[in-house]
Amino acid sequence: MFPIKFVRENLDLLKKAAEQKNAYVDWDAFREYENERRKIIHILEEEKRQHKKLSQELSILKQKNQDFEGILKQARQLSDSIKDREATLREIEEKTENILASIPNIPHPSVPVGKSSEENIVVRTIGEIKDIPFDVIPHYEIGKKLDILHLDRGAKISGSFFPVFSGHGARLVRALINFMLDTHTKSGYKEIWPPSVVNRKSMFGTGQLPKLEEDMYRLKDEDMFLIPTAEVPVTNFHREETLSEESLPIRYCAYTPCFRREAGAYGKDTKGLMRLHQFDKVELVVFCRPEVSYDEHEVLVKEAEKVLQMLEIPYRVVLLCTGDMSFAASKCYDIEVWAPGVRKWLEVSSCSNFEDFQARRADIRYRAKNGKTSFVHTLNGSGIALPRTIIAIMENYQTQNGTIIIPEVLRQYMDGLTEIK
Repeated sequence: MFPIKFVRENLDLLKKAAEQKNAYVDWDAFREYENERRKIIHILEEEKRQHKKLSQELSILKQKNQDFEGILKQARQLSDSIKDREATLREIEEKTENILASIPNIPHPSVPVGKSSEENIVVRTIGEIKDIPFDVIPHYEIGKKLDILHLDRGAKISGSFFPVFSGHGARLVRALINFMLDTHTKSGYKEIWPPSVVNRKSMFGTGQLPKLEEDMYRLKDEDMFLIPTAEVPVTNFHREETLSEESLPIRYCAYTPCFRREAGAYGKDTKGLMRLHQFDKVELVVFCRPEVSYDEHEVLVKEAEKVLQMLEIPYRVVLLCTGDMSFAASKCYDIEVWAPGVRKWLEVSSCSNFEDFQARRADIRYRAKNGKTSFVHTLNGSGIALPRTIIAIMENYQTQNGTIIIPEVLRQYMDGLTEIK
C-alpha cells in the first residue's frame, strides 16, 4: 500500500496504473476526503490554540481567586468540539485508508500495456509439441479409466471441483511434491512448512485483501482464511521484521494445499482438473534488495522452468500485459504447459515481482550496512502447481494402449514404476 504522501504527489501516475490494470479506485472520494481532512485539521489546530489560551487564562484566574466559570464553560465547549472533530477526522482517515488499500501496484515500464490476456507476449517456447498419431484421451477420461482420478466421488464428498486421487494417482501427486521440493532445495531454497490457515493481517500483507475477499474461504467465527497459496504464510514469515542486508537474498520454497472459491469464474475451464477449489502447489518466495529484484525475477522464472524441463513437458513463458496482471504485481511471467488432450496451453506458474508493494503492507524492511533501513522487494512464483502439471503428464505421456508412462525423473519417487496401466 502506498503512503498517503506518495499518493498525493503521484496521483496521475497512480491513476494511470489503476486504469492499465482495469482496477477501480474512487478518486473522487479520495479528493473529497482529502479536502475535508485539511479543513478539519485547520479548524482543530485553531480550536486547540484557543483551548490552550483559555487554559492559561483559567489558571491565572484560579490563582487570583477570581471568577472563572465563564472561561471554564468556554474551555469545556471547546474540548467537546475538539473531541467531536477528532472522531470525525479518524472516520475520514479510515475511509481514506480503505481507498489507499484499493490502489494497485504500478506496472514496470517493461510490461506491455493491454486490456486482457490476448495482449500478453509469448517470450519463449521450450520443447516440441509432438504430432501424436492417435487421439489423446482427455485427462479426466483416462484418469477414470485407470482408476486414479475420481471427480464424481470428490463431488460426493465435498462438492464440485474437489478431486480425489487414488492408487498410482495419489502416488503421482506425492512424487511430484517431493520431486519439486528436492529440486528447489538443491538450488538453495530453504524449505518451509507453514500453516494453511492465516489471519486477516497476513492476507492484507500480500494483497489478497480487501480486493479478493470474495474469492477466499473464510472461517467466519475466527475471521481466519484458508490460504489461496503458500505465498501468503511464507511472505508473512518475516512480517514486521527488519532483516540484515547480509542475509539477502532469502529464498524459500514450500508445499501447501491451496483453497480458492473462484467466485465469478464459473463456466470457465470447468472440466476435470483445470479449475479447482482445492489443489496442491509448491511455491517459491524471495526477499531481496531493490536493486537486484529484476535479476532475481529472471532467476525465479528459470527455477520454475527447471521443473518442466526435467519432466520433459512442452511449455512456454508468457509476459503478462498490464490488464492481465494481479493487483499486487509490478511484472509477471506465466508459465504454460501444452495439454494435447484438451488442446490448450494451461498455466502452471505465475512468477511475480511485487517490488516493495507487499513489503510496505507487511512492514518488511532490511538494514543496510550504513544503518539505513528500507523496504525489501518480494517475489514469488509457483514451482509449480500440481493439477495442470498432472494434466500435462496424463496427456503428453499417454500411449495408444491407454496407459500413462511415468516421466523418468519421477520414477525414483514411485519405487521404480514406469507405467500406469
